[in-house]
Amino acid sequence: MCSFSQEFGGHVMEKDSWKTLLLLAYQSLGVVYGDLSTSPLYVYKSTFAEDIQHSDTNEEIFGVLSFVFWTLTLVPLFKYVFVVLRADDNGEGGTFALYSLICRHAKVSLLPNRQVADESLSTYKLENPPEKDSSRVKMYLEKHKALHTALLILVLLGTCMVIGDGLLTPAISVFTAVSGLELSMSSNHHQYAVVPITCFILVCLFTLQHYGTHRVGFLFAPVVLAWLLCISALGLYNIIHWNPHVYQALSPYYMFKFMKKTKKGGWMSLGGILLCITGSEAMFADLGHFSYTAIQIAFTFLVYPALILAYMGQAAYLSQHHDNTNHIGFYISVPGKLRIPVLIIAILASVVGSQAIISGTFSIINQSQSLGCFPRVKVVHTSDKIHGQIYIPEINWMLMILCIAVTIGFRDTKHMGNASGLAVMTVMLVTTCLTSLVIILCWHKPPILALSFLLFFGSIELLYFSASLTKFTEGAWLPILLALFLMTIMFVWHYATVKKYEFDIHNKLSLEWLLALGPSLGIARVPGIGLVFTDLTSGIPANFSRFVTNLPAFHRVLVFVCVKSVPVPFVPPAERYLVGRVGPPSHRSYRCIVRYGYRDVHQDVDSFESELIARLADFINYDWHRTHGTNSFPEDDASQSNESSNEYRLAVIGTVSFSGIPAYEIEESVQLASISGGFPTVESVTDVIEMEPVGVVERRVRFAIDDESGTHSPSDMDLQLQEELEDLLSAQQAGTAFILGHSHVKAKQGSSLLKRLALNFGYNFLRRNCRGPDVALKVPPVSLLEVGMVYVM
Repeated sequence: MCSFSQEFGGHVMEKDSWKTLLLLAYQSLGVVYGDLSTSPLYVYKSTFAEDIQHSDTNEEIFGVLSFVFWTLTLVPLFKYVFVVLRADDNGEGGTFALYSLICRHAKVSLLPNRQVADESLSTYKLENPPEKDSSRVKMYLEKHKALHTALLILVLLGTCMVIGDGLLTPAISVFTAVSGLELSMSSNHHQYAVVPITCFILVCLFTLQHYGTHRVGFLFAPVVLAWLLCISALGLYNIIHWNPHVYQALSPYYMFKFMKKTKKGGWMSLGGILLCITGSEAMFADLGHFSYTAIQIAFTFLVYPALILAYMGQAAYLSQHHDNTNHIGFYISVPGKLRIPVLIIAILASVVGSQAIISGTFSIINQSQSLGCFPRVKVVHTSDKIHGQIYIPEINWMLMILCIAVTIGFRDTKHMGNASGLAVMTVMLVTTCLTSLVIILCWHKPPILALSFLLFFGSIELLYFSASLTKFTEGAWLPILLALFLMTIMFVWHYATVKKYEFDIHNKLSLEWLLALGPSLGIARVPGIGLVFTDLTSGIPANFSRFVTNLPAFHRVLVFVCVKSVPVPFVPPAERYLVGRVGPPSHRSYRCIVRYGYRDVHQDVDSFESELIARLADFINYDWHRTHGTNSFPEDDASQSNESSNEYRLAVIGTVSFSGIPAYEIEESVQLASISGGFPTVESVTDVIEMEPVGVVERRVRFAIDDESGTHSPSDMDLQLQEELEDLLSAQQAGTAFILGHSHVKAKQGSSLLKRLALNFGYNFLRRNCRGPDVALKVPPVSLLEVGMVYVM
């Protein structure tokens, strides 16, 4: 999503120079502020579209200017820059960042596969240890399971409205930029030119998404900077030339006069005024690509003053021109000789702003998919060097078709503005609610402070939200309809995912069943590696038993692989793999849990397969040294003495290497439930999600393994270790098979009508028409084995 080099793509460290900080602030203009900076194109036009009229007293225009000034000051500046941007998740922002923060500080997550080992990740940091936090709000949230669902629905609502904004912003930005042609053409011609030109630009914009923005990304910041300087200069010119006293309208008194005179019409016109803060959410959503300070500097010292000057300049011009009430807009305040150059810059700036929101839509859908809240879609990474630049073909073409449909269907700024305004205010309300919870649960501030934040900013946003709702029949119906449609899809998918996980837990098999499989039962072990993919972090999945029943053979080396998401933005590569044994070493069966954050890039199958086998080899080396009591890591003796003979541990096998000998940091904090039998029987979904091993002593071990250990004599290297490593190597050479479940979900008899509709029709329709797990994992068809499973839930 960002358009700059990876060197500056991370977060600014405390010792970074001001030069680097200013460069980051400059680069943020093209990614973060494209949408917000183009709002002067359509705010006044939308506000004076119908509800209020520009009169000779200027009370309306000055009242609108006062509203715009204080809205920009209170919401983007005070709320986002000074409060919300601090609620980052390891430097990441956005709706899912707030949700993951809350889920880590309170047990409100509905995501399956939770493990205590996840809390040991370096990115899983907590402000205070959990035992010191006894907030009543936290205990109330954790106690009432309905609130967990309500919180997820709130997050999904915000997500759906961000997607809706990704549909509406390109349409309104490009349309209003192109509508400047109406002053250069006759009325008979411009109405036939604006819509086709807008559609052509939109088609070009969406068609070029496949190539990524890294090739032209370096132009984004200069375009937005040129646009900001342009509207600032025009604003200053209009203030000085037409009305130097327009600054007086910044007083809140003019808001009072405006509402007193216009009454209901003034309240309804707030639906146009709120468009001045469209794009503010991008400051928080794109936080991960820059730093808090860089975004703060860019907004406070450049974007905010430029926008205020632009709005003041337009108001100054309109205060002296009352004969153009039917053509109130941005371009009438531009001097005639400059209109074409300004039009070109405006179109370029609107394209940059649209690009940023489209990329943001791809990003949030990818996050939703990672957390099991969206059907699987194909994610293409358009740049190997710049993290976060992704492209989703299905979503791209759907957005393009809907965007063009909105442009052709509405054909005016008023309807587009009403639709966009409702989407923007809903996202902001969701952010305000979630930030209030972060203030209590994560920052451990008094509840009265969070309540004050919620009431102050929430009341402002509710005022604008209520004004937007009155425009339901004039365009505001579109984001509501879209949100209902998307929320239904997302909630059905998430509900079925959790139910499938519950089914898998109840039907998993014991280790004894696996160990009993052998020649006496007619089961053969064939050469190669079998990767059995499952959502379970413990136990033997039921689909493997169906596989063995229908095909009485399995591979010489068997690996149960669980690819799971954890509620953190990134998992460091050195902490990604949790590896352990399933059964004794002679069985050659292992478990590997691969952990990704909600912003992580999933590996392609070739690098994943080779790295998985490399981590298995590292684990075999580590496990041999540990069990044979070598003094490579004497710190482990304490935990080794407490380990019973039938328990097999998961170890974090790292990828951090130094010159010569690679180093590995092992964190022994989880025991495999399927082997030790340590977990109680699962009675409900809540138990599935919240089960925790008790009494496990966590040990961190630092040790090194010699890469050239294979050259040592048999007296130095245990023959069993050599044999196990040779088996792994020969199995790799024989080939790898990917064993995946092909599921069909069915509601059990006696289920409610709603559940039967959701599972039998909704989920199965989505599953058949979205990407399969083999496509998501990029498994080659020649290596794929699918096992059919019917889930009766």
